[in-house]
Amino acid sequence: MLLKSSPVAPGAALLSSAPSPALALLVLTMLAPFALYYGTVASMVATWNSSETFAHGYAILPISLWLIWRRRERFGQLPAVPYPPALLLLAVLGAGWLAGRFGDVSVVMQYCFVAMIPTATLALLGPRLAGAFAFPLMFLLFAVPFGEIFIDPLIHVTADFTVWAVQATGIPVLRNGTRFDLPTGSWSVVEACSGIRYLISSITLGSLYAYLTYSSNRRRAVFIALSIVVPIVANGLRAYMIVMIGHYSSMEHATGVDHLVYGWLFFGLIMFIMFWLGSFWRQDETPAPAKPRADAAIDAAVDAPARARAGAARLMPMAVVVIGLLALWPAFSFVNERANLNPAPVQLGEPDIRLAQASDFPDWQVRYMEPDARLLRTWQVPGAERPVRLEILYYRNQDKQKGLISSVNRLTGNKDAFHPLTSSNRSETFGARALPLRETILNSSNGKLLVWQTMWINGDYLTSNVAGKLRQAQGRLLFQGDDGAAVLLAVPYNDDPKTARAALRAFVAGHFGAVDTALQATRER
Repeated sequence: MLLKSSPVAPGAALLSSAPSPALALLVLTMLAPFALYYGTVASMVATWNSSETFAHGYAILPISLWLIWRRRERFGQLPAVPYPPALLLLAVLGAGWLAGRFGDVSVVMQYCFVAMIPTATLALLGPRLAGAFAFPLMFLLFAVPFGEIFIDPLIHVTADFTVWAVQATGIPVLRNGTRFDLPTGSWSVVEACSGIRYLISSITLGSLYAYLTYSSNRRRAVFIALSIVVPIVANGLRAYMIVMIGHYSSMEHATGVDHLVYGWLFFGLIMFIMFWLGSFWRQDETPAPAKPRADAAIDAAVDAPARARAGAARLMPMAVVVIGLLALWPAFSFVNERANLNPAPVQLGEPDIRLAQASDFPDWQVRYMEPDARLLRTWQVPGAERPVRLEILYYRNQDKQKGLISSVNRLTGNKDAFHPLTSSNRSETFGARALPLRETILNSSNGKLLVWQTMWINGDYLTSNVAGKLRQAQGRLLFQGDDGAAVLLAVPYNDDPKTARAALRAFVAGHFGAVDTALQATRER
């Protein structure tokens, strides 16, 4: 009897040649980080929900899965070979996540978590097969809600460009920080005008477009670079356009909701032009490999069960090691956090400063997360013309809702009477110790404030947020707790900051030792 062989579809042959137990093991390993680092995933989703800037995060995983599905034939063309060196990188990412956890730096935790997925894939499948899906896997990094650190620089870039363009048009401008006045009205570049949404959207879409449109890495890099530069320039032009519309309409247009509508329409037009121009240099995908012959496909189908068992046996030990390594860091964090928890309520002591109390001080309030304890005192320093205000914000058992170092902690709010003009670092001394300080000048229509601020973290004084986060992480790692405080000194003045600076310097030299003693005593209570 002759058996008639029916043709086997090439796609089916490729899928049948891929060991299904091994694929199931891969899927299980890829799902493990989502379960082990659920808190980090939840923090990302919470940011997507609360911020329109990062709402695109919901689309990143589906796009990544679609990109992987487009190249699914690679699973049948390349062998899965475990790659042990990737375990070292996975351990580094785990340690980075732990450091971010101890320092309460969400973006570090989130980037390390997302990077664990392609790294675990590399460890399990090897460089050749994992490399075939490098971009779809790395595209997951766009799901991390990152970019707020660029808001302030972008605000200043936008303000600089807008003022320059308006002056070049021949219109007089009086600038005061990020606020400026035209003869027809006043304008202010705030967070919504920074262009951060345009920039993040452009980079995400630009990277995806470059991957799908070009095969040359050079062309991809050039287009991605353009997707960074173009929205920054476009946002400056957008701000200039809105100011001009408001100016020539006597502030009747482009001053409300229409201002946002004009901005998004302009951004959409710029993106359309950029993608349209980029299409002229598109490159077609390389031809797919030759389809397997029917007899080869039949042989692959016959050998599939044996290959599946061999593939699963080869991948199983690596999968166990990967999952175990992923589980190590959350487990240590769980133990450490409970050991560092300090249930004692904060009892912030009064500094032993024997100066006359003063009550006449401008209406200014620090915009920080609510601390565990707050101390606010105003004194008249002998020989100083203006009073000195001391404010201490003390934090313990810090988390997302209560932290010393956070992007939401600022000296002023957008609607406050005071707004920052300049800021710089300086150093003073009290006793034999150096005191690093951040000096900021706040301006208002009624006068100015000179503010010196520093952070006290487990006995050390710092001004850098990065150094502060590292010190917090070190304290938690060494089971020393996470106590910290913001210490602010302020003096009002009108014209010359030298008199205000002299009053602050006299207070630090003569009385800051008492502040330090009070902080140390609070920590030990």
